[in-house]
Amino acid sequence: MEAKYDVAITNIGNLAKNFLENNNSVILLDEGVRPNLAEMVIEHTPDELKEDIKKGDKLLMGGVKYTVEWIGDDANHNIREEGHCTIVFNAEGSMPGQIIVKGKALPVLSEGAHITFVKK
Repeated sequence: MEAKYDVAITNIGNLAKNFLENNNSVILLDEGVRPNLAEMVIEHTPDELKEDIKKGDKLLMGGVKYTVEWIGDDANHNIREEGHCTIVFNAEGSMPGQIIVKGKALPVLSEGAHITFVKK
């Protein structure tokens, strides 16, 4: 599988853990881009988005494989600019910066773990 985007988690904010548990979502952001948001987001190493993420692509995160079901109009642009998007797991969403994915469970997050989008 060819990776479109591959980053490693460098920090998991305390509120980010709550968002995952309570809202089935996480907010990603390149490390150090907006320090004032560190508690709310999962910061990660920067990477170049090699190709737009599309419906049917796969997300590998926290030991779980997901299928991209929907991608908001702004998500690819925001990832290219700041590594920023909101990933929603097994739930509905319609915001322009969101990526909706389906999988068997919520991811188990840890620093150093990779977040990888691959071609379908």
